[in-house]
Amino acid sequence: MARDQGIKRIEEKIKQLPPELRKDVEEFVEGLLENPERKARKQLQFKWRRALRDLRDKYTSVDLQHKISEWWGD
Repeated sequence: MARDQGIKRIEEKIKQLPPELRKDVEEFVEGLLENPERKARKQLQFKWRRALRDLRDKYTSVDLQHKISEWWGD
């Protein structure tokens, strides 16, 4: 039951992403299915790093760090 709720939460978050980021998520998941350990590290290091590029004029890196902490529940 809790697992189903977790999947639904993930699906809802993905639906909120713009199309280009949804494509990144799809590629990331496909990579995990092919080779979970190797692909996860590679995708996180290179693909997601540029995902916040459009926010650089709106937020400082410190602002983003605080937001990430909020998301993680720290």
